[in-house]
Amino acid sequence: MNLGICPLSVVPIRSSSSNKSEMVSQILFGEMVEYIEKKGSWSKIRCIWDNYIGWVDSRQLKPITHSEFEQYSSHYAYSLELVQGAMGEGYYLPVTLGATLPNYDGIRFNLNGSSYTFSGQAIYPLEVKPTAELVLKIARRYLYAPYLWGGRSPMGIDCSGFTQVIFKMIGINIARDAYEQVEYGQLIDFMEQALPGDLAFFENQKKRITHVGIIMPGGEIIHASGQVRIDRIDHYGIFNEELKKYTHRLRVVKRILPEYIPTSSPLEVKEAVADNQIELF
Repeated sequence: MNLGICPLSVVPIRSSSSNKSEMVSQILFGEMVEYIEKKGSWSKIRCIWDNYIGWVDSRQLKPITHSEFEQYSSHYAYSLELVQGAMGEGYYLPVTLGATLPNYDGIRFNLNGSSYTFSGQAIYPLEVKPTAELVLKIARRYLYAPYLWGGRSPMGIDCSGFTQVIFKMIGINIARDAYEQVEYGQLIDFMEQALPGDLAFFENQKKRITHVGIIMPGGEIIHASGQVRIDRIDHYGIFNEELKKYTHRLRVVKRILPEYIPTSSPLEVKEAVADNQIELF
């Protein structure tokens, strides 16, 4: 198995081996892939975290050894900053919210032979308790990020990329697309039984799942539609106060978070993030 890692801020995954083809997803800094096929300057890859397959410009990835893969997989953190410069040797590399920081010790991390200093906040998914409070804290950091088909960063994100990256940051991997994400978790029979942190899925006129968002307290939902925004939700669907109408029809609610884990206290949340700026989170 040939492996690679993303050494750039955000790399597009395309539907075919051309810059003119549709962007179907993105790879964030530090995320790893398996090479499947080569075609000229393009590589067909499988994303390690969700098995998503697509085409990437080979020059935008760096090959890694199996030893490096094991090392990066055993100790890492995710950036909690919207955009933060990681300082390399004589340059800064923009690192976005949700990017992976391999071997991060709270000050430095290394990737493919390069060492970086990172002074922003970070979260360690292998140590964190996955609670609704933490999900919503992270989700709010994406507010007003523009909608972008295939996007997974705060510079542009789609509805399922939004939910996928947030749950990934607390140690729960789910599929890339909404119609696949709906297969995860426990079915919630009635909207009145939904809890903060649950995922709500919405259907189009053909009864296909095309949208997803995260339920908040007080009958609200945070989701990516035009931008990451907060709207009202009830058993009919999402109601947009600005438009004075329902914009998405509710199909089902699923509980992804483990029920037995209580909402974390502020202290527990702080213990899961990097020590250098925990008071800001």
